[in-house]
Amino acid sequence: MTKLGTHLIVDAWQVPADILNDPERIRTALIDGITAGEATLIDLCVHQFSPHGVTATATLAESHIAIHTWPEHGYFAADLFFCGAGKPEVAMEILTKALKAGQIRVQQLTRGFPSASSAEEGNAAKIYSAVA
Repeated sequence: MTKLGTHLIVDAWQVPADILNDPERIRTALIDGITAGEATLIDLCVHQFSPHGVTATATLAESHIAIHTWPEHGYFAADLFFCGAGKPEVAMEILTKALKAGQIRVQQLTRGFPSASSAEEGNAAKIYSAVA
């Protein structure tokens, strides 16, 4: 595969509800993660839902970070997609520590397109072709 980026899919549990319902705390955690992950922030949108929950998206020069919270379950879901420069693993560590996640699961995906050698190696991913 010709790698274009790294995509981290994060599930986090056992997070204090007050933290997950605090848009400023989430904004600060994202900015700190972006800085530590050596990424470039283009735009940041943070929205608080009623009665609870926050969604935040950070548009990066390197791609994006998104987080969605469920304070009533002590849970958040996040994804961090970095292409080119940047350190998504570092950004993820800062984010999960700042939000005081008690337990996390991280799935890492390599994003890109198949090369001739990866197709010959029997890549486990299924590739679908669009019909015009």
